[in-house]
Amino acid sequence: MKIAFVGKGGSGKTTLSSLFIRHLAAAGAPVVAIDADINQHLGPALGLDESESAALPAMGERLSLIKDYLRGNNPRIASAATMIKTTPPGEGSRLVRVREPNPVYDACARPVELDGGAVRLMVTGPFTDADLGVSCYHSKTGAVELFLNHLVDGPDEYVVVDMTAGSDSFASGMFTRFDITFLVAEPTRKGVSVYRQYKEYARDFGVVLKVVGNKVQGQDDIDFLRAEVGDDLLVTVGHSDWVRAMEKGRPPRFELLEDANSRALRSLKVAADATHQLRDWERYTRQMAHFHLKNALSWGNDRTGADLAAQIDPGFVLGEEVAATA
Repeated sequence: MKIAFVGKGGSGKTTLSSLFIRHLAAAGAPVVAIDADINQHLGPALGLDESESAALPAMGERLSLIKDYLRGNNPRIASAATMIKTTPPGEGSRLVRVREPNPVYDACARPVELDGGAVRLMVTGPFTDADLGVSCYHSKTGAVELFLNHLVDGPDEYVVVDMTAGSDSFASGMFTRFDITFLVAEPTRKGVSVYRQYKEYARDFGVVLKVVGNKVQGQDDIDFLRAEVGDDLLVTVGHSDWVRAMEKGRPPRFELLEDANSRALRSLKVAADATHQLRDWERYTRQMAHFHLKNALSWGNDRTGADLAAQIDPGFVLGEEVAATA
């Protein structure tokens, strides 16, 4: 399953995504964790110190390698230079799996040891001084979108992406790349404002959206969230001494997480697992083509000097069957 955590800045989405990653790892599930936020905090939330986090290889700086590998021998893609963030796979493209070794993981992923096992962590990389005034952050998250476009995951495999704050993810088609999106919302008007934006933007794309109420202090907070988001409210999370210790760099063993918060994480996994039955690879592939055409006409054709619409393979449908024969 591909799972996104979104929410306004400061809502706690990185903390909750890290807890969910720990929960999956403790259950023995294979996990690829991706930090796609402009503020790179997922590594520290998973227990890395500052030097370890700074040493993580940035996907945005290895975009040429990623493109070269994913292009494979697809005859519709003349060169890696003509690939953009939305380029879809086709016959001859290389696909990636959660469990396999491949050059993209070798270059961009690092194992992070957790209580229950290890996960692969990938990061877009921070916004650097060289980027200021000349680049937008989507030039970095494009590497994540390309990776997700070529990823074939199974029902017992998990890719968890900590997305950029607010509604910035709608600047690309990446918001459609997930089986379920968990929107972390505080029980305030500002806290639910991103939910309303996300709900409206995603309405026509079949996005499964569930709200995780965070920093909830009592029934009044729960009632407020329920009134604002209705049945989209999946679970609520309150204060956690375990999280406070983790933020100080001294996390107890994960099995000591409070029972109420452990139950909330189990509810997230149940909701995510249920979406696999709804997986529609044909729609997923159509949406890739839709956003690729939009980006090609808007800027991609001019940028590359090529007709990027020709990269779309009309007979190709991404899925587990095609991955097995690739």
